[in-house]
Parts: sequence; structure tokens; C-alpha cells
Amino acid sequence: MIFDLIKERRSIFPPQYIDKPIPKETIEKILEAANWAPTHKKTEPWRFKVLTGDKKQELGIFLSNKYEEVDPRPKQMKIKKLQFNPSNSGAVIAICMQRDPKESLPEWEEIASVAMAVQNMWLCCTELGIGSYWSSPGLINYMDEFFDLKAGEKCLGFFYLGYFDGEVIPSARTPISEKVEWLD
Repeated sequence: MIFDLIKERRSIFPPQYIDKPIPKETIEKILEAANWAPTHKKTEPWRFKVLTGDKKQELGIFLSNKYEEVDPRPKQMKIKKLQFNPSNSGAVIAICMQRDPKESLPEWEEIASVAMAVQNMWLCCTELGIGSYWSSPGLINYMDEFFDLKAGEKCLGFFYLGYFDGEVIPSARTPISEKVEWLD
């Protein structure tokens, strides 16, 4: 049931991933789920760049080098994490947004559409038993140096994927009644 799937969705982080490849067909299924997100004026602004194999390591090296370049006091732990997360993942999907060239709607609506596409991917991963995590470090502002981004395209983060062992810890939420105001 979709309601149960929504409640089970969690961030599963790269250190929890096991060394088990994710088949290309499975990644394509996850991306197909993204393609059915709502989109105002049918702009379909989501764009994805799938990194597997050596390209994951290249991303980690780029991120750690860029971090050392832009941070006046880089931390060794962060450098290692920036390299580890991509390399330990079954795949990394760069989450990008292609701005409508006509700017026929507010940018926030296109960002919201991309976020809904990612939620579809996340729910699909949950159903398939694949851990996933959306990271949006400040370093995404430099991704035009790593990817060939088109005019009006920008990177909004990385979606890390990997199979994992272990149970998913249930999350607690405050009751919805504390977040809703009924107006009659």
C-alpha cells in the first residue's frame, strides 16, 4: 500500500551500503518513476546524470579537491567523506534542473517538480530494497566544472544509491494535528 511505503521511506547513507552492484535496468526503472512527477505547464525540468564505475571515484576526487580549494580550513574527515560516499555507492545520480527557457513559471515551481521526481525515485528505491540519500552540499555550485551543463541547467544535489544490510529504523513524527489549522 502506498501509505505504508511513504511511511517506510528513509535516508540510507553510503556508509551503510554493501558491495553489490545495482543493475542498469533497475536504475532505469527508478528514473522512469521520476519521469512521472507532476510538472506545471509540462516543462519536465528534471535532468539526471548517472555515475557508475570509475566516474563515481572521479566525482569524489573532484568534490574533495574543490572542497580543499574553496574552504580556508579544510577538514581531513570531510575530504575522506567526499571521496568515500560516491565510491561506496552502487550509483550516484546527479539531480539537475533545466530551467524553462521562456521562464513561463516561477523557478521554485520547477525546483518543486524536481523534488517530486526525487521523491518518486526515493519511494521506488524503498520498494526495491535499495538505500538512497539526497545530499545537496554547497559544492553543487561548482558542478558546471565537472559536468557539461546546458544553459539554464543547474545541479541541485546528488542521489546516492546502494543495497544495504540491516533494518531500517522507524522514524517518529509529531502528529499531523499539530501542523494543521482547520478553517470552516
